[in-house]
Amino acid sequence: MLPEAVAYAGIAGLPPQRAIFAAVAGCLAYAVIGRSRFAIVTPTSSSAAILAATLAAMPGSVGDKAALATIVVALVGILFLLASAMRLGNLAGFISRPVLRGFAFGLAITIILRQLPVLAGVDVKAPDVFHLAIGLVSSAPQWHLPSVLVGVAALAALIVLRRIPLVPGAFLVLGAGIAASFLFDLAHHGVALVGSIPLEAAWPEFSGRQWTEIRALLPFVLPLMLILFAESWGTLRSLALRNNETVEANRELGALGFANVASAVVQGMPVGAGFSAGAASEAAGAQSRATAVIAAFGLAFLMIFAPGPVALLPQPVLAAVVVAALTHALNPMPLLRLWQLNRDGFIALAAVFGVLVFGVLDGMLVAIALSLAALLRRLASPYVARLGRLGQGHDFVDIARHADAAQIPGVAIWRPAQPLFFANADAMLTTIAHDVHAESAIAAVIVSLEESFDLDSTALDALLEFDKTIGSSGKRVHYARVHDRARDLIAAASPELAGRCSVSVDDAVAAVLSQPSRSGGPS
Repeated sequence: MLPEAVAYAGIAGLPPQRAIFAAVAGCLAYAVIGRSRFAIVTPTSSSAAILAATLAAMPGSVGDKAALATIVVALVGILFLLASAMRLGNLAGFISRPVLRGFAFGLAITIILRQLPVLAGVDVKAPDVFHLAIGLVSSAPQWHLPSVLVGVAALAALIVLRRIPLVPGAFLVLGAGIAASFLFDLAHHGVALVGSIPLEAAWPEFSGRQWTEIRALLPFVLPLMLILFAESWGTLRSLALRNNETVEANRELGALGFANVASAVVQGMPVGAGFSAGAASEAAGAQSRATAVIAAFGLAFLMIFAPGPVALLPQPVLAAVVVAALTHALNPMPLLRLWQLNRDGFIALAAVFGVLVFGVLDGMLVAIALSLAALLRRLASPYVARLGRLGQGHDFVDIARHADAAQIPGVAIWRPAQPLFFANADAMLTTIAHDVHAESAIAAVIVSLEESFDLDSTALDALLEFDKTIGSSGKRVHYARVHDRARDLIAAASPELAGRCSVSVDDAVAAVLSQPSRSGGPS
C-alpha cells in the first residue's frame, strides 16, 4: 500500500499524503459493506492517470485543482452508489470468466513491468508496456548496479521465504531493507528511498466553486468510475474464482461507492480494489475482511509513529515486494485449460493482449466485445437437431448422436439448438422447412422450442411464416416444450397456433398422430 500510494499520488500530481489518507479510508469503508477478504481498496494507477488528465484539463491554481480533485472523488462515489441502487451490477455478467482470467494475467504482466525500472534504478517514460520493455532494455547500460543488487536480493529473499510457512516474508524483507539503508547509507550510493512524507492535510476551500466548473468535470467522472469498476471487479472476481468464492456485483458497487465517498471526506484520491495489493493480500493468506482493516491501521501507525524508518525504505525493495506478490498470478494453467477444452481460449488471450496494448479499461472492453461476438456467433449458428424416441420411453434425443434413437414413421421432430431470436430465427426455421420439403414421406412436423424461453417479434413473425408455409403444403404442424412466456406471445398473435403447442415432445407426438391428415385421409 505504501509504495503504490507514493507512486500514484505522483502520477496524479497530488501530495503523497492524499493517497495515504485515501488508502486508509478506502480500506476501512470497504470493510463495512464489501465481501471480498482479499480486497485492498486504495488508489490505483489507472485512476490516478485519469485524475491527472482531468486536473490538467481544468483551469485554475494548484489549490483550485486540489478542491476539484476532491469533488471528482465524491462524484465517483455517488455514481457507484447510484449504480448499486439501480442494480446495475448484473452488467458485470457480460464480463466472462475467460475475460477475467486474461485480464488478471495481462494486468499482472503490466504491473510487474512497471516495477522493473524501479528495480533497475532508471527512469523510463513510456506510453505502454511494449515501449516500456524496449526502453528498459535499451537503457541497460545505465542500470544502477546498487539498486539492481538491492532489488534482486530482496526479490530472491521473498521467493525463498514464501516457501517457509508462517514466516511473514514481506515484513522481514522490508525490515531488512530499512536496516541496510541505515547501515550502508544506500542513499549515498544512489539508491532511491521513499523519503519523508508530510501528513498535514491541505484542506481545500469549496466556497468559490461554481456549478460551471463542476459541470466541466462530469465528462471525466464516468470514465473514471468505469475504469475503477473494471479494474476492481476484475480483481475481486479473479481472486474469488481462484479461491472458489463468490462476490455479488451490486454489493461491491455499493462498497466501492462508500469507499470513494469516505476518501473524498479525508481529501483523498479515487480508490478501487487494485490487483497488486489484492494479490499481496492473497499471498499473505488473508482469511477475512479484517485483513484490510489491519492493513489500514498498520499503514496509519507506520506514518504516525515510524516516519523515520519509512523514509529509509529503499524503493527497489518496495518494487520487489510488488513483483513477488504478483508472480503467482502469472500461472498460465487457467489459460492453457481453455485451449485444451477448445473453448474461449482466444477470448482470454485477447483480454491479455488488450490490457497490454490498450490499457485496463480499453483492453477489457475489447475482450468483452469479442466475448459478445463469440456468443452471437454461437447463437446465430443454424444448427437444428432431428429427434427420435429413445427406446419405448418418453425421451427424445438427437438421432445424429444416439444411434439407438428411432424416428416416428411419418413424423419429423426438429429442435433448434439455440434460442430463437432476431438473428437466427429465419435461418433455423428455413433449414427445417427445406428438409421437410425434401422428404415426401413426412406427414407431420413437430418443432421443439425448449431452448427458447421467450421470443422477440422477429422470431415470432418467422415462426408464423414457417407455420403457414408448412401448413399450406398439407402437413400437420405442432410445437413442443413451449415455455409460458413464448406461449403467451404466440397466443396473442395466433390463438389457433397456440392451441397446437404442447408441454412435452411426447404429448406433441400423440397430438399429431391423433389428428387426420390435411388431405382428409386417415392419419
